[in-house]
Amino acid sequence: MDNCRNNCKSSIVLPNSITQIASMPYALYLSLQGKYFVGYADELEFGNGSSAWAGLINPSCSGVNLHVYVWTVTNIGTSPIRAQIWFNSSPPGHATESELVTPANTAICPLPRPRVRLLEASNVAGEPEGGVKAFVRRALPEVTIADEEVGKFIFPPGGSFIIFLSNPESPNEAAKGRVAFGWWEERIK
Repeated sequence: MDNCRNNCKSSIVLPNSITQIASMPYALYLSLQGKYFVGYADELEFGNGSSAWAGLINPSCSGVNLHVYVWTVTNIGTSPIRAQIWFNSSPPGHATESELVTPANTAICPLPRPRVRLLEASNVAGEPEGGVKAFVRRALPEVTIADEEVGKFIFPPGGSFIIFLSNPESPNEAAKGRVAFGWWEERIK
């Protein structure tokens, strides 16, 4: 299989002959076009007075609007955690880019690459600055919380969708979490 991928011609372009029909889920329609991506931030560490975050960052020069389709938070620690959802904020700490990102359609050659970046940071001090804290959720130990937004959260170039994790109910304990996203990118005309 890798040999086939290595022999892929870069001139292959996905035709725009995909027609959406009423019974086709919109996420499938986008995936067929190579516009739907999934990714996650694993083993985010926080607690003992620190927080962590993961987020979809739409670079100011991306040329696309970011549509959040789904997000999940998994508490892999022993204390309850709080997940704050922030729109268009600047989160604290030094972020790294997650390598755990892929197009949902792996049959396209060459594989599409997202313009939106999935960034993450563990053991940070402070809270996000600017933007809006849109809502807050709570996750018990060994529980995954999720929400299907179906693309209704839309972020232009320069925007962001951040999930900020903390454990205020037991702030002196270590905590761990995992954050995952599904999203699509719509080219700005």
